[in-house]
Amino acid sequence: MDKREILKRVDHTQLKAFATWEDIVKLCDEAIENQTASVCVPPTYIKRIHDTYGEKINICTVVGFPLGYSVTEAKVAETKQAVKDGAHEIDMVINISDVKNGLYDKVEQEIRALKEACDGHILKVIIETCYLTEEEKIAMCKAVTNAGADYIKTSTGFGTGGATIEDVRLFKSNIGPQVKIKAAGGISTLEDLEAFVVEGCDRIGTSRAVGLLKDK
Repeated sequence: MDKREILKRVDHTQLKAFATWEDIVKLCDEAIENQTASVCVPPTYIKRIHDTYGEKINICTVVGFPLGYSVTEAKVAETKQAVKDGAHEIDMVINISDVKNGLYDKVEQEIRALKEACDGHILKVIIETCYLTEEEKIAMCKAVTNAGADYIKTSTGFGTGGATIEDVRLFKSNIGPQVKIKAAGGISTLEDLEAFVVEGCDRIGTSRAVGLLKDK
């Protein structure tokens, strides 16, 4: 598979709790050089990246990350601040406890509230598949679709499991036509990258793609 076909789908990611500005600069420079879809970074670095790189780079950040159980009002405030600071894309974590309690409508309402707070920018919804049953995953496909989000995303990378081809196929069978798919978590080989692209993922969240494709 063509290197460019993969890189243009990659959200080049650095979300470690101890990420330094030096780490972020390296990430951004690699993203610009390799023309990745975005950098996915902690909210604390959004403004500094925007002030340093301007429109050279597409900034993605996370909200309610990684556990998802912040109240909706806090997630909305995070989202609004991220957009104000210069983020173009928001990856939110659903309230997994609400899903386990069967409160699917509440989850849908929260997604809708964050989509509104994005003010026209892209919203990706992380459902953390490793904690959900098939029934719950299907319910989240419907919630993401009904709420008008742009993407459904498999995982944070901080849970007990990451992206699987089986979950991507399940998504494809249950999301609306306007919803795209982002695979993330545990994508660590060139074979993984190619498999998720072939399966139809529009985005892939990983810190490894640039290195894996360096000599391709």
